[in-house]
Amino acid sequence: MAKESLDDMLCFSLYAASRAVTQAYRAVLADFDLTYPQFLVVISLDHAGELSVGELGAAMQLDSGTLSPLVQRLESRGFLTRERRVGNERVVVVALTEAGRALRRDVSLAVECLPEAYGIKRDEIVGLLDQLHRITVNMGELTTSLRSPAPA
Repeated sequence: MAKESLDDMLCFSLYAASRAVTQAYRAVLADFDLTYPQFLVVISLDHAGELSVGELGAAMQLDSGTLSPLVQRLESRGFLTRERRVGNERVVVVALTEAGRALRRDVSLAVECLPEAYGIKRDEIVGLLDQLHRITVNMGELTTSLRSPAPA
């Protein structure tokens, strides 16, 4: 039986592709002193208008311990606001400021060069996204079941 190489493993190919994409974005975003996760926060808020920290964390699949420093740094730079929701002080809502929306426009122009580097036609991207979403959901469900205690 032949031993499996890294190149034959789907998990490694997904990992390597993710790292390559993130590194390309990191190179472009460096001019804006923006990390890739901060970029994703800006994109999410630009799309949604405003989100609670919980909603933003769920959308980005990040826990609050990871998300909070991202949000705080963007707030300290004047790109977003954090406010307690009226009527429910436990909920913190974040939204882009005008400077944040301007950053989104500037960054969008800078990252326009990246999609072509995928080397995939637009209709193929739609199918790939569907497959990746399915993998994400299935692996999330598997992880949850593996972490759940076995029935007694």
